[in-house]
Amino acid sequence: MLHLRGKFIVFDGNEGCGKSTQAQLARAAIEKAGVQTLLVRDPGTTGIGEMIRAILLDPGNTEMAMRCEMLLFMAARAQMMRQVILPALQAGSCVISDRFVSSTLAYQLGGDGLTEAEILAVGRAAVHEHWPDLTIIFDLPVAVSSARTRPKFTLFPDDPVAGAEKDRIERRSLEYHEMVRQNYLRQAKKDRRKHYVVDATREVEQVHAEVMRRLASLQ
Repeated sequence: MLHLRGKFIVFDGNEGCGKSTQAQLARAAIEKAGVQTLLVRDPGTTGIGEMIRAILLDPGNTEMAMRCEMLLFMAARAQMMRQVILPALQAGSCVISDRFVSSTLAYQLGGDGLTEAEILAVGRAAVHEHWPDLTIIFDLPVAVSSARTRPKFTLFPDDPVAGAEKDRIERRSLEYHEMVRQNYLRQAKKDRRKHYVVDATREVEQVHAEVMRRLASLQ
């Protein structure tokens, strides 16, 4: 795993796909192999990013336009890239991000007429052309995704009603989430060298083993 020093890896996929669990397992395995590893979440990680995350996921923000949503995600990424990701990569750490621009290309594409070209143009400005070395997409049928997704949104973790609501994006229709899944698969098909699709319906240990095999072969 020493070849993962200075590599930027993204774990992404639709709701309930297990990417966050897999990101934590991968970080532990890579660190055990002797490589300093940083795990970040998108949006979030920085103080500014976490404030933006709260705005984006708040179920009360029903009036938010899709273009506004896209720009807020990118703003959080710009801060995280500058403040956290780049310094870690420059120091030789492996960085794993739980979601990244690939999420916007899945979730916001087509909303308010947003095109792939528009999203990528803003993405280039936000990440300053520092794209992932590999994006692993955890693919899960929407019916399974819906069953796995549990209410978890809260602005205040100590609130007694914490976890009583799904977040703003989780609440969208099954048709929307099917579109998201297909958008992820299209990204992988378009650039197989930089994307890898994993069947996320299997047991956690099986998925983890496949992820580690793919990371072991990363050039």
